[in-house]
Amino acid sequence: MSHENDVIERFKPLLEPKTLAVVGASATSMSAANVFIRRIREMGYSGTIYPIHPSAASVDGLTAYKSVADTPQPIDYLYISVAAAHVPKMLAEANGRVRYAQVISSGFGEVDEGKALQEELVASARKGGLRLLGPNCLGLYSPRGRVTFVENSSTEVGTVGIISQSGGLGTDIVRRGSVRGLRYSAAVTVGNSADLGPNDLLEYYLADPQTKVIGIYLEAVKDGRRLFDLLKAHRAKKPVVLLKGGRTQQGLMAAASHTGSLAGDDRVWVALSRQTGCILVETLDQFLDTLLIFQSLTPRSNDPTREVVMFGNGGGTSVLGTDLFARMGLDVTPFGKPTLEALQALKLPPGTSITNPVDAPVGTLQQDEGRIAEKILDAIFSNGKPQALVMHLNLAAFLGRTKTDVLGNLMQAATRVQSRYPGSAHFILVLRSDGEPEIENRKREFRAQALALGIPVYDEMMNAGWALSALCAHERFLARGQ
Repeated sequence: MSHENDVIERFKPLLEPKTLAVVGASATSMSAANVFIRRIREMGYSGTIYPIHPSAASVDGLTAYKSVADTPQPIDYLYISVAAAHVPKMLAEANGRVRYAQVISSGFGEVDEGKALQEELVASARKGGLRLLGPNCLGLYSPRGRVTFVENSSTEVGTVGIISQSGGLGTDIVRRGSVRGLRYSAAVTVGNSADLGPNDLLEYYLADPQTKVIGIYLEAVKDGRRLFDLLKAHRAKKPVVLLKGGRTQQGLMAAASHTGSLAGDDRVWVALSRQTGCILVETLDQFLDTLLIFQSLTPRSNDPTREVVMFGNGGGTSVLGTDLFARMGLDVTPFGKPTLEALQALKLPPGTSITNPVDAPVGTLQQDEGRIAEKILDAIFSNGKPQALVMHLNLAAFLGRTKTDVLGNLMQAATRVQSRYPGSAHFILVLRSDGEPEIENRKREFRAQALALGIPVYDEMMNAGWALSALCAHERFLARGQ
């Protein structure tokens, strides 16, 4: 068996558990463990669930057992939500019957008085023959295994693999990312990382064929050399997006009190990014926007992107977008003669700018019930050979002006042109809204249509700029290695 297959098989009981035991569920009230049982049932978990309870015959309609030693089958995944002091003894008595245990309980290495208890916890896990996730850890979201720590989470198996040292931020990543259109292969929170840590999950995602892009929220890593070696050996074959917490002195102090982490000098992380090709971002929005572009588009190492065509309604937006892209190392340069002549031949109404950015007022885009966009895009793609095209639409300008579905026709025109010129240019859509409920509803519909066709959708030019510049940086890194 290859090393990659060995890693995948090793983590399968965690991400696709057949048997799952829960410690801390109440027979009379609703504890965190009861909520966990409810969530995985709602998600469609099809394996066997064993509640562990010292006295109750059943919990949530499931037969309860006094200890993990009493369950009919060995346990792939053990969920523990009881007081910290009781956990080490429980793990030590697992006696080889548990593959993975996740400890949601806090009071371990993230506080001074819990450091010795955390060391005891790890020793007990070793004695019990299992691997430990946490403590101080919300757990994982695995659509493949129908296991989740997130309320109302999607069952759709995606290609984005997440590692988070924060459970709360892990929840934000899954929920806010899902609204943006991200679909996950898995999202694992690691808490204090007393045993399994970010490096172990990174090794898994690098090997996992289902995972196309990896996102990591990191406060610190115990073995920085292993992290560097994993990323360096992988040579950015899969994009790795890193949101590093604790990059300032005050942030370092916050990280230390959050998960007991001590992080290194910020210059180390900048150097890691440069040498391994991982993409270092600064905000959660940048993190999610960057993951979305890699989920949707395929990087081109043979032709790194630099030249961008901008097309949409709103001259001020085009000007600001051009400034923004230029600051990010992207060029919105005027078209050459063949493209200009092709656009001039369309005899577009006065007020339409065709030099790049292409600024088409609503009146222009309403021509032929919105199908004029197809002719504009076709002229650009067939003559200009753009490396990327950003189409931006101010949705409020269209609604209520005509009985025909101009916006729907615009979207269809864009997707038809994209299908006629596959792989020729990265196509990105920016759908701008003023927040009115009707416009937001239409925006959700268009976002879903576009994402189904592999077109990433952003709320503003800034979001698209962040993401596109990250894609370009990744392409340039790949090109240097060829």
